[in-house]
Amino acid sequence: MPEETAQAMRRNRTAKTLAGVMVRVTRVATLTFAALLACYVLLTVTGANSDNSIAAFVGSCARPLALGFRTLFTTDSSQVDTLANYGVAALFWLAAGMLVTRSIRKLFAL
Repeated sequence: MPEETAQAMRRNRTAKTLAGVMVRVTRVATLTFAALLACYVLLTVTGANSDNSIAAFVGSCARPLALGFRTLFTTDSSQVDTLANYGVAALFWLAAGMLVTRSIRKLFAL
């Protein structure tokens, strides 16, 4: 019986460790996504040279991360469109990250 208890404790510790890793990976990924979107908004609104390799890289990363939000709002100004649409996408990634990490924590009682 004591051996079964020790095995159960090891399994529980392993599950909690795995859950902690999942929380950290989720948090880092979603924060990175939101930061890329925010950088793209900043570069676009400030009029950065889109031919620059850094601006082009940030843009190529941000476009797929914007998901369906890329055309959510349409105004007369492309800068306002970018600010609103990519800003909402960044907020989405932050909220999604919080919800997923909270769910993992509740599921594994962390």
